[in-house]
Amino acid sequence: MPATEPRTILVTGATGYIGGRLAPRLIAAGYRVRCLARGPERLAGLPWASAAEIFKGDVYKDEGLAAALAGTDAAYYLVHSMADEPGFAAMEAASAENFARAAAAAGCKRIIYLGGPGKDGSCLSPHLSSRHRVGAILGSTGVPVTELRAGMIVGSGSVSFEMIRYLVERLPLIPACSCLNTLSQPLAVRDVLSYLALCLKKPETAGRVIEIGGSSSHRYRDLLRIYAEVRGLRRRFLELRSWNLNICSAGIGLLTPVPRVFARPLLESLSCDVSCDISEAARLFPEVRPLDYATAVKYALVRLSENAVETSWTAAYTPSYAKAYTFEDREGMISHAHVLDIGAPAAAVFRVFSGIGGRRGWFYGQWLWWLKALQDRLVGGIGMRRGRRHPDEIRQGEALDSWRVERVMEDRLMLLRAEMRLPGKGWLQFEAVPRGEAACTLRLTAYFEPHGLSGSVYWYGLYPAHAFMFRGLALEIKRRAEAAFN
Repeated sequence: MPATEPRTILVTGATGYIGGRLAPRLIAAGYRVRCLARGPERLAGLPWASAAEIFKGDVYKDEGLAAALAGTDAAYYLVHSMADEPGFAAMEAASAENFARAAAAAGCKRIIYLGGPGKDGSCLSPHLSSRHRVGAILGSTGVPVTELRAGMIVGSGSVSFEMIRYLVERLPLIPACSCLNTLSQPLAVRDVLSYLALCLKKPETAGRVIEIGGSSSHRYRDLLRIYAEVRGLRRRFLELRSWNLNICSAGIGLLTPVPRVFARPLLESLSCDVSCDISEAARLFPEVRPLDYATAVKYALVRLSENAVETSWTAAYTPSYAKAYTFEDREGMISHAHVLDIGAPAAAVFRVFSGIGGRRGWFYGQWLWWLKALQDRLVGGIGMRRGRRHPDEIRQGEALDSWRVERVMEDRLMLLRAEMRLPGKGWLQFEAVPRGEAACTLRLTAYFEPHGLSGSVYWYGLYPAHAFMFRGLALEIKRRAEAAFN
């Protein structure tokens, strides 16, 4: 590595969609990589994490920034809010100010920022306007900033691609309103990663705003049509003269895994053309030849079919009503356990229960799980449509239907935290305790911390259904594990 090239790199947002893919590529390229995360435990199960320095910190709270930035040559700022939350713009601005000050104080030589598309001063949604403002704030303390303004990112697990995929797959007649006539220039995720990584080798990109996009521009309705053509699906459009943002975002929240708090800002961005002028990117990055949209879709579908999705938008999404929580053994925590002896080793039982969810479903009483998911979707929750990243592999910190994997002990334990809307906090723990080489004890425990009277009424009102579901689930895990072992 040339002496002039940055060596120690900080990646913020390493638990997110782009950061989780960029960090291992930088490690493979020979850089010393640091990662800043609010929940470092969510990186623990990743195969590349042991080769990186992991720092616990929060850009909004200005925690851990000085330690993470000390001695760094360059830093990637990949932190932003996708949810339609009150005060999100002020939070993004405060986070950027904290990071810019800390980077300058640490003597960091460069900041590389992945922002949103659009021209300054043009018609922009609140979220895109906030992205541009963040870029300006990051450069306000004198550290040179490379701001890459990317169009819609197309890749397996990206939120915009998943929204298109589910709409086209599930709707033979697609509602089409005027907003679908605006232009977009979608970009393959592999091209985004190439631009980000190559910035380190190109000091001439410092202090610039560079638009990056795919090789083709399309109206949003054409993005849906092209996806259908790639998949060999016949789809028609129902022309609508008017549309309501709240109704449309709620509809997407019910039809796709994307909750309406994500769907709303995505729909708001459709109000303006956001095609890119990629001439500057072509001059500065001649080695990158962006894919066209149809090809990017094909690559994404191949990744999905091979169960080779590296990261997903779901890994970074933690609803405001389901923040991380640490267990406390205290009054007010309700627990309900089912214990079974199983004639199979703990590793075999672990393989069964760690493969739950997604396309396999929940093994027992599936209609009850779907009924609960529908109720959750109707009140604005996540439901069960996020699925899982891989049918057989499970990692700490990733999403699993309406749950978050909070802890994994290989061949022993899996703890899930509920991310559905509940009048309290809930967990579901699966544990296989060895009893010799060919037997173990399965302990399936549901934990619930009720919030007030409504939480207690909820738990005891649904206790018969929970007892039925969890007992049946434990028995089905036993049956499958013994069948696979014997």
